[in-house]
Amino acid sequence: MVTVKQGIQLGSVWRPVLAVAVTAIMFFPVYWLLISSFKTQFEMRSAVPTLWPQSFAWENYAEAFRVIPYARFFGNTLLMSIGLVFLQLNVALMAAYAFAKGRFWGKEVLFFCVLAAMIVPDQVTFVPVYVMMSKLGWLNTYWALIIPHGASAFGIFLLRQSFKSLSNDVLEAARVDGAGRFGMLYRILLPMAFPTVVTLGVLIFISGWNSYFWPLIMTNSNDMRVLTVGIAMLRDSIAGNEAMHFHIIMAASVMAILPIVVVFTLMQKHIVAAMANSTFK
Repeated sequence: MVTVKQGIQLGSVWRPVLAVAVTAIMFFPVYWLLISSFKTQFEMRSAVPTLWPQSFAWENYAEAFRVIPYARFFGNTLLMSIGLVFLQLNVALMAAYAFAKGRFWGKEVLFFCVLAAMIVPDQVTFVPVYVMMSKLGWLNTYWALIIPHGASAFGIFLLRQSFKSLSNDVLEAARVDGAGRFGMLYRILLPMAFPTVVTLGVLIFISGWNSYFWPLIMTNSNDMRVLTVGIAMLRDSIAGNEAMHFHIIMAASVMAILPIVVVFTLMQKHIVAAMANSTFK
């Protein structure tokens, strides 16, 4: 019969083992992507998979730039993602401030409409938005990639909950000192909710960077394509021979995920702080 002390000791042994196992399972696809990007075409087609490249084929990365205009796609993706972060954060900050601290008729009804927008997928609204972009002459431009996603219902909800947890006394003191609405928002509330704002910014950046469906239907030239669409084009450019060129596709994919890894690594401290201090009222 296992005693309580033995159970505690057994749990202290199995917890790290389980954590390592779960981490290995989650990280293995990323590891396989990385090592495959350095393999040669012959090694990728081998019947017996290898867990380490026999020789590092650095030319796979150069080949990705040769097959498609990778640098152009990278720049388009970066510009679109930064534009989305800037626009969505500012819209979410102002809307969340109004819903959390404002007093006006119909506030709860309007906030319910914002929440209802979270359940509507882009595939439902893309036809009317596409027609709107076409009539404005914005198709195949950065405006079409950024403006339709300028507001985030989730971002408004997240920041509203963060602002509601902050005391109104600080705002009253700022108002007495002559601060305006924008001053209270950007000089008082923003610094106090900074971890949550950074977390939301990271989520917006990752969402924009990984976006595929919207850029695909809004652009039709290589000058405006983004990385996700470009990698799909890389696959299609070797039509029917994907298995022979997986090493190039893997190299292009590794370069595509590097900015996300860098952003998350630099901002993880703020993300952890936001998760630890999150409250929902």
